[in-house]
Amino acid sequence: MSERRDDGAAAMVLREGAMRPAQTAVAYDRIAGHWDCPAFDGSDGIAQHERALRFLARPGTALDIGCGSSGRIMGLLLSRGFVAEGLDLSQEMLRRARKHHPAQRFYHADVCEWTFPTRYDFISAWDSLWHVPLHQQLQVLHKICDGLVPGGVLIFTTGGVEQADEVTNPCFGEPLYHAAPGIPALLRTLDAAGCACRHLEYDQHPANHVFVIAQRRSALDRPEA
Repeated sequence: MSERRDDGAAAMVLREGAMRPAQTAVAYDRIAGHWDCPAFDGSDGIAQHERALRFLARPGTALDIGCGSSGRIMGLLLSRGFVAEGLDLSQEMLRRARKHHPAQRFYHADVCEWTFPTRYDFISAWDSLWHVPLHQQLQVLHKICDGLVPGGVLIFTTGGVEQADEVTNPCFGEPLYHAAPGIPALLRTLDAAGCACRHLEYDQHPANHVFVIAQRRSALDRPEA
């Protein structure tokens, strides 16, 4: 479920608390086709991922969390020699993703409850982590960091706010919940999870769309006792 609102609708805000991940998945089931069509800009997020990949010396294993329906991020990873897997809670998103990449492994799961089967060299959570309920989001971010090998790289998006906030906005006629813990809390969580922030950018300024590149510290990065 890694697709963001792109319909130009008025930003009506409904502050009614968090949607459960299963509700978000059902909403994405209904609108998955909007990102799996010729009109969708398949370059969305690709330059940011290319920047993140430069922090790795070589390809390895990769996971696309909230992989969505377009298959574009997995396509990039495969083109760079990664062994890539995808995860999404929307069954329709996964059906379409499998159509694009039938040979790859996909997991139908809620990242809040999912147990990582292994550690990865690269993890993407592009426009997906912010659908996690606010009260769980930092815990899930920590878990994702734990899913990296030493030196592994994570790229994800968040809302560029200072304080925690949550909203529900319409997207192609469906309500979609978004939450952000705030940049200071996010950076503290990365550090506590053993990751260094390598890059943070408001890539759609003045919109509060932020992408973050983090890297799990290796033994060489840790100061001697």
